[in-house]
Amino acid sequence: MKNWKITGIIATAVTILSVPLYIARVTYLRPSEDGVQTKPEAKFTGSKKCGECHKTEYDKWRGSHHDLAMGEANDTTVLGDFDDAVYEQFGVKSRFYRKNGGFYVQTEGRNGKMDDFEVKYTFGVYPLQQYLVPFPDGRLQCLPIAWDVKEEKWYHLYPNGPIDPRDWLYWTNAGQNWNGMCAECHSTNLQKNYDIRSDSYRTTWSEINVGCEACHGPGSQHVAWAELPDMARPQKENYELAVKTGGISSRKQVELCAPCHSRRAILGDYTHAEPDLLDSLLPSLLTAELYFADGQILEEVYVYGSFTQSKMYRRDVRCSDCHEVHSIKTVKEGNALCLQCHRAKNYDSKEHHFHKKRGEKGEPIRSKQGQVLFEVGTGAECVQCHMPGRYYMGIDYRPDHSFRIPRPDLSIKLDTPNGCNRCHVDETNQWSDEAVTKWYGPGRRPDYGTIIESGRKRLPESRKELIRLATDQLYPVIVRATALYLLGAYPRDETNQVFELALVDQEALIRRTAVDHLNVLDPKRQTELLAAMLYDPVKAVRIEAARRLTEIPSARLDENQSKMFKVKLVEFQQAMEYSADFAFGRYNLGNLFTNLKKPEMAIENYRAAIRIDDAFYPAKVNLAMLYNQMGRNDEAEILLREVVNAQPELYEVQYSLGLLLGEEKRYAEAARYLEAAAAGMPDRSRVHYNLGILLDYLGRDAKAESALRRALELQPDNMEYLNAVAQYYFKRQMFQEAKRFAEQIISNHPSSRLGSELLDLIKRRIQTGSQ
Repeated sequence: MKNWKITGIIATAVTILSVPLYIARVTYLRPSEDGVQTKPEAKFTGSKKCGECHKTEYDKWRGSHHDLAMGEANDTTVLGDFDDAVYEQFGVKSRFYRKNGGFYVQTEGRNGKMDDFEVKYTFGVYPLQQYLVPFPDGRLQCLPIAWDVKEEKWYHLYPNGPIDPRDWLYWTNAGQNWNGMCAECHSTNLQKNYDIRSDSYRTTWSEINVGCEACHGPGSQHVAWAELPDMARPQKENYELAVKTGGISSRKQVELCAPCHSRRAILGDYTHAEPDLLDSLLPSLLTAELYFADGQILEEVYVYGSFTQSKMYRRDVRCSDCHEVHSIKTVKEGNALCLQCHRAKNYDSKEHHFHKKRGEKGEPIRSKQGQVLFEVGTGAECVQCHMPGRYYMGIDYRPDHSFRIPRPDLSIKLDTPNGCNRCHVDETNQWSDEAVTKWYGPGRRPDYGTIIESGRKRLPESRKELIRLATDQLYPVIVRATALYLLGAYPRDETNQVFELALVDQEALIRRTAVDHLNVLDPKRQTELLAAMLYDPVKAVRIEAARRLTEIPSARLDENQSKMFKVKLVEFQQAMEYSADFAFGRYNLGNLFTNLKKPEMAIENYRAAIRIDDAFYPAKVNLAMLYNQMGRNDEAEILLREVVNAQPELYEVQYSLGLLLGEEKRYAEAARYLEAAAAGMPDRSRVHYNLGILLDYLGRDAKAESALRRALELQPDNMEYLNAVAQYYFKRQMFQEAKRFAEQIISNHPSSRLGSELLDLIKRRIQTGSQ
């Protein structure tokens, strides 16, 4: 009876829906070339189309920062003063004016020469608005002078001094290029279309601003479904929307925002169809250039890397808990935003924050010039203590989204910022730490910042702590991946075991970092491990495995692996060509072609990287290494000297230059650079060893002995170092000292004949001397 009822219900449904479903089939299916009916590809329809049905959401979006992310320059969109306004900076007078209904600026252009430029687009709306100027080859460039919306005045984005027209950051160069630097996150369906051969762009968009489909994906199929009669709409997953935005996990929602709200390397145009975040981008780790050691923001990193460190992220808090997703405004004002989850009696009280609230009597915090910096009551606001931010682009304040407890004790140890001294600019970190101790007690939890800081300094004792941090799944993924990255400076068997284990981690960022730094000494084992990663489901992981395999000249792959390797290597090359308008893209291509024994193509790409950014020293160093391999040492020396002169703190390059000069038999010059390298890298045993050998040859006995002994101190079991020290003493007829180190070789390396042969020689010389 039960089966009969079910059959009856189904039959009724078929009867009712038979005609409408035919309409749906006509709408949704089309014949392909081989006659098979296929679903049409989703197209972008525009936000106005969405607004026809979703008026509430559309009205919230209108006027938002997303809506006003970019626009055509006209009387409505342009906020800056173009009424013959003059702005002077660094002795250059720039004039903003109108002509024939357009907006123009007269300022320094290419090569530093004054010229007139038409402003075609606005960029952003608050707290500043930038302006875009078209250039040949499809380029749009961002003016370095922006409009301060709050103060209603022009200001320079780089006020510390004039920028050389040859510098990457100069406004007509790649550092201020809209197509590569900005476009993907200010327009919808952005297709960069950079052509590496002509060095030109054909960039397109479906909407000039960040519209509905920037998040929801192309909407044509959803529109087709929605325009059917009510009874004709079949049940479709996610209502035929390309991207699922509701009923998803907090992590999924955060990763919907991450393609724009993260510091990252892009692997290709965003298609809204990528299963994993790392199929479209590679998030930046907590590097010294971007983050303080404890993970607080240093440079502009756009929230994702900060938020994923937070306890809130681990507790499944998502962007929409605080931000209305269409207007982007916070869902509540002030502390009420935090009190959605946190109890007011525990946290919105003087017993918790120890500060006056607004309206209470007190003195504001002032600058030395008497300017009010923070009004009374500021310290009682949750975000002031737990989201201390930084200013970018001069006036754009960005709060840190890692939601930290103020730690002035870490500021003392690590030179990191803290919420207390952000306001109390007239006090010291020590003062703040004493206040925290008075209020909350002396206890402090261990912080991963101390481990990352020691890893950045390459301190020998940090290796074990980095291993613990990298393998503990209770830490944030970005922190674990950063620890793995830092472990790359500690090549040992135990470290390689950590990398091998990380290759099977459930997190793609961990696997990708492990692939990048895996360094097994046995080429066969290295090949086996990397070949397996060619089959990883995530793009960033598998293409990195293909790149790493090019580093192994003797890599032997079976037939299936070889096919997969070729496919993934093409995928890697395409990803780098997508970013070939950046120095790093060309640099990576140069490295690839070096590994593939295509030196001329490598040289072409290294030179292109240097043309894009002359200060991008890795391209100069690797090109110098390639020139050295090709016997073109004069050209190699020029490049290394350029880097050393510009950045003498790059001791690795000082070391390379010293070795090159030694190869050229210019020993006295070589010693100078090796000494600088040894002083700058005191824990690098090989540097001290090579310096000692060279100083020994030059007859600088005391310094040679000191350098060789330092190398041995760092690696006491190294047979090469033991032999060098023994030989040093042997040549100076200090036979008892030489004998001691020869015996150490025998003791530490019993399978080697070197120690016994050296000891026999020393004994014969001792015997000869005694006769």
